[in-house]
Amino acid sequence: MSEPTIGEEVRRVHGEGRRPESRRRTRVPGFLERQAPWRLVRNPFRPFEIISADELEAIHLASLAILEETGISVQSERARSLLARHGARAAPGEQIVRLDRDLVLSAIADAPSLIEMTARNPARNIRIGEGWLCHTPVSGAPNCSGLDGGRRQGSFEDYVKFLKLAQVFNVIHLIVGYPVEPIDIPVPVRHLVAGEAMLSLTDKVPRIYCHTPQRARDLIEMVRLSQGLSHEAFAGAQRCIAIINTNSPLQLDAAMVDGIIEMAEVNQPSVITPFTLAGAMAPVTLAGALAQQNAEALAGILVSQLARRGAPVVYGAFTTNVNMKSGAPAFGTPEYAKAALISGQLARRYRLPFRSSNINTSNAPDAQAVYEAMMATWSAIMGGANLLHQSAGWLEGGLTASFEKFVIDAEILQMFSAFLTPVQVDEATLATSVVSAVGHGGHFFAQPHTLERYETAFYQPLLSDWRSFDAWRDAGAKDATTRANEIAREALDAWQEPILEPSCREALSAFVARRSAEGGAPVN
Repeated sequence: MSEPTIGEEVRRVHGEGRRPESRRRTRVPGFLERQAPWRLVRNPFRPFEIISADELEAIHLASLAILEETGISVQSERARSLLARHGARAAPGEQIVRLDRDLVLSAIADAPSLIEMTARNPARNIRIGEGWLCHTPVSGAPNCSGLDGGRRQGSFEDYVKFLKLAQVFNVIHLIVGYPVEPIDIPVPVRHLVAGEAMLSLTDKVPRIYCHTPQRARDLIEMVRLSQGLSHEAFAGAQRCIAIINTNSPLQLDAAMVDGIIEMAEVNQPSVITPFTLAGAMAPVTLAGALAQQNAEALAGILVSQLARRGAPVVYGAFTTNVNMKSGAPAFGTPEYAKAALISGQLARRYRLPFRSSNINTSNAPDAQAVYEAMMATWSAIMGGANLLHQSAGWLEGGLTASFEKFVIDAEILQMFSAFLTPVQVDEATLATSVVSAVGHGGHFFAQPHTLERYETAFYQPLLSDWRSFDAWRDAGAKDATTRANEIAREALDAWQEPILEPSCREALSAFVARRSAEGGAPVN
């Protein structure tokens, strides 16, 4: 079977020959009128800290002891050689590497506290760190679901739909590699086909996958080509980002750790994220699980700094618990919330940007999905998160990307963005003269002070229905999930193809065609 080309797949999924200009519509869909404008979000509040400085230091010291005494399994000869050249201790032929605390602390001190990301569209540049907060959609789900079509295995067609949603919704700041896995695209060329779709159909900062060094190199080159840059110019700014997961307990897989090196060498940020499940892949106690998480994160961050001192890197956290009755992971739990808050304290101790997540365990976009998502998101934001990953569409413990949940989460994110907008206190907003004018028992509806501000005074919902019961019933009695489905379809209809310079499009397509003909990146 011949491998599909990106041109064939994109034409099949979203039509042929439609330029960005021809896709503009004279009628603006209702959801576009309701969604909040694009904005960079900055958290003005002091992070919520739930353990003392002494307790935080105890976790820090326990992590260093783990790295010095137990060590970490580094399953890449390339990474072990890099560590050994800088003084890490490993027996010949063994994968276990022990890291002295002075080496760890001196190296990670060079990592920047703020990462300024440059998108293909300059209007979509973002900042990660120092109070700035960015959102990414769901990532890596093998399945998708929606009221249209039910739950199903991920396909390229659904993958493209999620890309378009991520492009259209202003509250999403970064595009992730696979919102849902396009399982109908053969694995060796999947990153090429999916990567070209991402870089063609969106113009926000892209997240790339580092499943193997070759895939990482391919996608880094594709980002460079899509922006028409020289190698030197590409490395002069941060233009793409990668999530790197450790393999808990205490392992750095070869593909992941080599991905850290590939990204650091071209000055692009990695988000080092241990996936520690308390009670299964980490101690059952939260303090022990966090000490292990921190050790694994510090080991990955160290590799990035040894590959290139000052390379941008994000402290990632994903410690949660398991259901001790079944062993299955649980998400959006009180334990997850506490771990997120403490992880933020650890990230700030090292002056690093902090990644957390919006997650839940529910199998449907229902009340459980929302209250678990709110638990996770509140703790992430109040813990000082700078990168809220999986923030729109995650369902079923990450096994499913939901179209309706994407819209529900967009409402949550917009509400948090409004919540994080500082309250203005001045003579005009205190409105003492207006209070005097209205007096006792009056109302403020007709006051000029109100009429000048009523259109923008309060948050206007994207999804919530604030009508009375009778009005809601007469309009069809649609619940939030049904309304979310309608908004998702409106958003897909409103998508407009972003501008991609013809020379960049040609270079990108030529690269994908050549690498596909060479076999892509075979499975290990």
